[in-house]
Amino acid sequence: MTENLGELTITRELPGTPAAAFQAYIDPEQFVRFWGPVGTHVPLETVTIEPEVGGRYDSTMVIDATGDRYPLKAEITDIRPGEFFAMAVEGTGMRSTLTFTDLGDSRTRVVLHQTDVPAMFRGPEAEAGLNSSFDRLVEHLAARH
Repeated sequence: MTENLGELTITRELPGTPAAAFQAYIDPEQFVRFWGPVGTHVPLETVTIEPEVGGRYDSTMVIDATGDRYPLKAEITDIRPGEFFAMAVEGTGMRSTLTFTDLGDSRTRVVLHQTDVPAMFRGPEAEAGLNSSFDRLVEHLAARH
């Protein structure tokens, strides 16, 4: 039986250039500074990012209060440096795309679009978690800007 699958789109404005925002997602040392909602962290040793088609995009988010671990294993399916990348998340059928658009004045629009999203990965809690991660990304990029 197929789970009730859906779509999720989040659009945010970021400080800095599209290249800087894109780099934050593919540089493991930057990625661990913002990925996951407040109250979580990603140990650097759990991150594998190979920024090429067929490359790995793996990490493990850890809940600070409990130590519970949530691995993410994905494969990059398309990539245009500084502009776009897409991945397929293993074990879920979910596809996730990040698109970076230059707004001028050193500002970037990022659009996260996910398809075939299982019910447990969407809805108010999931969206709040993703927005919390985007808030952390804004802080990270503003500090580097």
